[in-house]
Amino acid sequence: MNNQFTNPITEDDIANYLGNTPDFFERHAELLAAVHLSSPHSNRAVSLQERQAEMLREKIKALEHRIMDMIRNGTENVMLSDKLLRVTRSLLLTSDAITMPELIASEIRSQFAVPQVGIKVWDVAPAFAHAGFAQSVSDDAKLFASSLVEPFCGVNTGFEAVSWLPDPQAAASLALLPLRMGSADGGNAAFGLLVLASPDAQRFNSAMGTDFLARIAELASAALSRLR
Repeated sequence: MNNQFTNPITEDDIANYLGNTPDFFERHAELLAAVHLSSPHSNRAVSLQERQAEMLREKIKALEHRIMDMIRNGTENVMLSDKLLRVTRSLLLTSDAITMPELIASEIRSQFAVPQVGIKVWDVAPAFAHAGFAQSVSDDAKLFASSLVEPFCGVNTGFEAVSWLPDPQAAASLALLPLRMGSADGGNAAFGLLVLASPDAQRFNSAMGTDFLARIAELASAALSRLR
């Protein structure tokens, strides 16, 4: 029996042949002008050259969007870095250690437009034990803070730390930043917890990155080490 009928040529066979025979269209150049393809932008057929031009324009447009995204992200990163530097400057200019927790909260509210900020610190030196920021923290809250290996972001499900905020009822989403010297992997227990809250349920969501929040936590931890 004729193999032409038992093993018909498939589209893959044709594609493989053309891919492995680059000089085919050099020998049959007239086919390039004769081939017409359907355009995704209209109901008419277009030439191979026109379709290739459309595909090239689409690739250029996609690259332009990627470049614009990179520029936008770069600009946002520069702005965030500038704000973090302003916070750092304010903390470095402060000599009164007991005012440090409120200064950190104030700077975060103003620089990063966070509606509510709360902060508690424990295991402080006796000279600071009477301060409000060192009071009313349960052992459970301390254990929870120490269990966090990175900032927590998500909806308000009734964390004790929410009660540290000026208006707990207005806290729809939270970022909980453990304060510690060194990393959690090194066995360092937290000595404080920084709470950022927003009435917007998506402001601090579980899918957001936490690298920048971790930098804020490191800066706050270093500044608050003077209380210990």
